[in-house]
Amino acid sequence: MKTSTEINSIACQTGWERALELVAEAGFDCWDFSMFAMGVYSWQTGKRVIKGHPLETRETAIPFAEKLRKIADSLGITCNQSHAPFPVVCPEIRELLPLALECTAIAGGDICVIHPDNNKTAEENAEMYRELLPVAHKLGVKIATENMWNWDNSNDCAAPAACSDGPSFKTHVDIVNDPFLVACVDIGHAEMKGLETDAASMIRELGPRVQALHLHDNDKWHDLHRLPFSRDIEFGPIVTALKDIGYDGVFTLESGLGAALEDIKSEDHAAGVKAMYLATRKLANMFETHS
Repeated sequence: MKTSTEINSIACQTGWERALELVAEAGFDCWDFSMFAMGVYSWQTGKRVIKGHPLETRETAIPFAEKLRKIADSLGITCNQSHAPFPVVCPEIRELLPLALECTAIAGGDICVIHPDNNKTAEENAEMYRELLPVAHKLGVKIATENMWNWDNSNDCAAPAACSDGPSFKTHVDIVNDPFLVACVDIGHAEMKGLETDAASMIRELGPRVQALHLHDNDKWHDLHRLPFSRDIEFGPIVTALKDIGYDGVFTLESGLGAALEDIKSEDHAAGVKAMYLATRKLANMFETHS
């Protein structure tokens, strides 16, 4: 079982080239091309914010992705998947999704995670995915939709959103009915209080649709994105469910470097990325040795 991690949180502290070096040095097999800098969103204004990152325009994003691919290849690690910018409710962000797919292909990724619109139905979200599928087919990159959540302030817990439970998630994939639309199960999102679901049940409901993962831990209430085994999620049943459905994708971590450094009480970037790897490797080992 190969392991991977998002690199955006690392790159924000070290730069992208050093982030890839640290990922390889720690022992990861792969990297997740997290393209949040492609479309930074202001939740205050509801608009895209331009910050001058190379990913923001096609003219600079393509050579940037090519550069990262070259560096990663030289380090012996491969891009397994990516994460497109969000939220897709913002038209300026949505316009960037074909570029995200193109950069994924250049980096060598097989899957690009593209959030659904939290507050739209499966059929409404299907319109977006159907628009993108010709691009995905041409590039040979699958699109993965992801289980999301809203927040209920009055009850101080998560509230339903697109794909937030097994039936909704399954419907979002099946209504499109295309092998290039698959499921990325976000383990932490599936374990949040208020959603009346859990990751193991969701995985079993989706079965072979599950072709990507976002691995992280939380207090089973908030979306904390902490290292696996550092909080309250029980990973044994999750590994069993993945084994039962015959999961053959990559174990991809979505817990940032900042969380790792806080957990190990260190400011050493290499030590933080190593902690990220060890937590992910522990999960992968559980999967490999599960009978």
